[in-house]
Amino acid sequence: MSTPFYVSPQQAMADRAEYARKGIARGRSVVVLQYDNGVVFVAENPSRALHKVSEIYDRIAFAAVGKYNEFENLRIGGVRYADLRGYTYDRDDVTARGLANVYAQTLGTIFSSAGEKPYEVELIVAEVGAGPEDDQIYRLPHDGSIVDEHGSVAVGGNADQISSYLDQRHRDGMTLGEALKLAVESLTRDANGSERTLTAEQLEVAVLDRTRPQQRKFKRLLGRQLSRLLEEGAGADASDITKDEAEVEEPGSGD
Repeated sequence: MSTPFYVSPQQAMADRAEYARKGIARGRSVVVLQYDNGVVFVAENPSRALHKVSEIYDRIAFAAVGKYNEFENLRIGGVRYADLRGYTYDRDDVTARGLANVYAQTLGTIFSSAGEKPYEVELIVAEVGAGPEDDQIYRLPHDGSIVDEHGSVAVGGNADQISSYLDQRHRDGMTLGEALKLAVESLTRDANGSERTLTAEQLEVAVLDRTRPQQRKFKRLLGRQLSRLLEEGAGADASDITKDEAEVEEPGSGD
């Protein structure tokens, strides 16, 4: 009778973490930054059908990298949680912190389960508040831990290099144009030090804009509107996004 092969719990968890990290690193990066009127999400994503950034609820948005089918299941679950909580209690009771806790429990349970592989995803949940000091950004790695972020955060791809670049250059009170320009600059820097060019067609950009009169603060930036912001760069102003030249609203929470 052969002796069963033994792997220590520590080694098993380390192997699962390494497996998940490699899967996440293969994805293109997503960058999230605070600006004066809200939070901007910028992803390298040429697809117009498979979104990395989506609305969850009135003031809350979701960004992810990794395996699309896995983070899409998490997004749908988050929408259902938000809808149910908002309907049962009050819309103001739906918060990014509560949603991040739900995602953390789900990811943590899957990661620690020996019966299934860990999710190859990393999430960002953000909520725009009445002022910049009230904005919330949470990063959730594959193991279900929660990291409270401020200012800027990057996930996927060469996230460490991008985060270092952002930390050195991001500042409070940036306009939308300045934040977008910085985000694109960070995404164009490859791990080997070279730089690429990213066009509007290769980017997925959305904002949570606290100045919008609508209850829903999420908006995608597309077409001429995005191209103009990229061209204007630091000279662009957040008021540009009120011109609905190419806006496509997310289907309401509950899609």
